[in-house]
Amino acid sequence: MLKGKRKIVISAIGLAIAVPLLALQAASDENPPLAPLGDPPIPLDNPQTDEKIELGRMLFFDTRLGGDASTACSTCHNQEQGWAFSDDLSRGYPGTVHWRNSQTIINSAYYGKLFWAGSAGSLESQAPSAAKGAVAGNGENDVMEARLAFIPEYRELFDTVFGDVWPRIDNAWRAIAAFERTLVQTDTPLDLFLRGDENALTEQQLRGRELFEGRANCIQCHNGAMATDERYYNLGVPPALRWEEDAAAQITFRFEQIAKGVTEELYREIKDDAGLYYRTKEVSDMGKFRTPSLRYTLYTAPYMHNGAFWDLTEVVEFYNEGGGENEFSENRTDLIQPLGLSDDEIEDLVAFIEAFSGPEIRIEVPTLPPYQPLPNPAD
Repeated sequence: MLKGKRKIVISAIGLAIAVPLLALQAASDENPPLAPLGDPPIPLDNPQTDEKIELGRMLFFDTRLGGDASTACSTCHNQEQGWAFSDDLSRGYPGTVHWRNSQTIINSAYYGKLFWAGSAGSLESQAPSAAKGAVAGNGENDVMEARLAFIPEYRELFDTVFGDVWPRIDNAWRAIAAFERTLVQTDTPLDLFLRGDENALTEQQLRGRELFEGRANCIQCHNGAMATDERYYNLGVPPALRWEEDAAAQITFRFEQIAKGVTEELYREIKDDAGLYYRTKEVSDMGKFRTPSLRYTLYTAPYMHNGAFWDLTEVVEFYNEGGGENEFSENRTDLIQPLGLSDDEIEDLVAFIEAFSGPEIRIEVPTLPPYQPLPNPAD
């Protein structure tokens, strides 16, 4: 009898747990609506200060934070190219070509995952990954720290901001991250419309919005304030032809297979970017990449992880056709289906996507301080 009662109690407890879990699952299946962008989150261990932001601005443009002092953050995130790089594959360290398209850093402060495969969880960890990456900045900590120490203005700023007796390289990344958190755009036509300005969107953009949230189903992945679910998908984006035509790009592609730890068989046979697989080593993740935000995309062509499409119309046409084919098409998401949009509807949808971008963001490039001999300790 006691056992029977215990069974009933356990079942009741299980039901009490299951009901809210089912409700949570149902809520999670609903796409978050588009929303205006608020202030960016600031980590508790790297608070913003004016001095830190100014230091980060200088370091962002300083090529001395790299291997041969020729490559700065701004080299691959050029403000005149959408704070990205307007080629299919980003510029590499001298003598190399990068292997993926450079994403804009505008609004990157809101991402929970950075890089195309989400390999960095914060701006503080993204910066050194780029500055020290073999086909990016190729910098070494001790060399970069030594350069900073030979610049009196940096010594003074690092002391003021971080209390460093000599500049520490990990604090350089914190300063750069603080600067990047100021590069946000919260006043796009879409933001203004969602805050109540009924005239912020044109009639064409309103028609595009209806398609975006309806028949085109863009909202399935491009939702919320950042217009991204930050999940990973294989869309069937075709491989980069440049890997077959450009020897330097092919070398980088093969190098990355070794660096990412693939099997020898895969190294010899793979002819496409396996994306998330390099992190998880799950075959089902081959060809998957994180959904990018649609914000500021008006200025960031070309698009996709390998720069496959050169304008937003090409991107929408790709989706309208139901995606494409790549080496890992068996993993292609079922969300990609032919849309049957007319040419006019494609134009309406592109017009609405352009509403995710406001005016171009430009800032004054700082004048960087020169090297000077270190002071004599005896003086």
